[in-house]
Amino acid sequence: MNVRLRAPEHRYSRILGVGAYRPRRVVTNAEICTRIDSTEEWIETRSGIVTRHFAAPDETLAVMAASAGAQALAHAGLEPDRLDCVLVASMSNLLQTPPVSVAVAHALGAHRAGAFDLSAACAGFCHALGVAGDLVSSGGAAHVLVVGAERMTDIVDPEDRTIAFLFADGAGAVVVGPSDEPGIAPAVRGADGSHLGALRMDGEWAGAGPDRPRPYMRMDGRGVFRWAVGRIVPAGQQAMAQAGVDAARLAAFIPHQANLRMIEVMADRLGLPADVAVATDVRRSGNTSSASIPLAMERLLSEGTARSGDPALLVGFGAGLNYAGQVALLP
Repeated sequence: MNVRLRAPEHRYSRILGVGAYRPRRVVTNAEICTRIDSTEEWIETRSGIVTRHFAAPDETLAVMAASAGAQALAHAGLEPDRLDCVLVASMSNLLQTPPVSVAVAHALGAHRAGAFDLSAACAGFCHALGVAGDLVSSGGAAHVLVVGAERMTDIVDPEDRTIAFLFADGAGAVVVGPSDEPGIAPAVRGADGSHLGALRMDGEWAGAGPDRPRPYMRMDGRGVFRWAVGRIVPAGQQAMAQAGVDAARLAAFIPHQANLRMIEVMADRLGLPADVAVATDVRRSGNTSSASIPLAMERLLSEGTARSGDPALLVGFGAGLNYAGQVALLP
């Protein structure tokens, strides 16, 4: 039987709005040093981080994600009932089910939207943005809310001096919708399973309790640094090539906010001109995994360092080790 299926007309997509949620509690390096054998100077020199935000019990993943999503919708001038899909990227959800995205859609009043979660660690937001852009450009959805939300303090041992100073909590979101011109270039993606142990959980959740502490995330910081610098620079160059944009035409570079030293090395090796705004939100927000890129995007725009319509290179990378990135026009 020959059946011809109807396919929606192809169109373009772009980011229409951005939002952020940073938890109320600001944590300094001095406070971190009360729990680990370190100094404020060592932490700042090593990571670039000066402060970060830790979530209170009432600042759940869903609460933070919905708050960032509401801000992104307001920025886009879009009512929640016009959303077709809510997509949440997170690596710190302690519950396998139900999906955080369903709770976020409900909290926002996006009652006609589908919802699903995506887990790709610190690369999650760029993976999710690529999925959202494809949904819109294919006609599968008109408007998609993409959220990166993390409570890293739930999965990081506060006494692990190798990473306790790095990770933090927060949520960032964007609204993706239709456009007359390309606004989100094709995503570049990759995964290297030969480094599975470089960033991992150290046990099973089952049986965790008072007599058996929950397993925590562990990281080979040096190994991840070397891998990221070696792999992400070529990935960024490939993303620019696919977008038809070279470094001289970029307005902003918004990588995953893993470490200030890493960001500076990447910017240098990409050959970015001095007038390209390089996101360094890691200094005030720490490493918030999948939330870090939209948080950094919101910071650049709110401070006027970048402007709506500017082309930005986004690159996320993390556990797996995996990466994703694309060039997108800022909302």
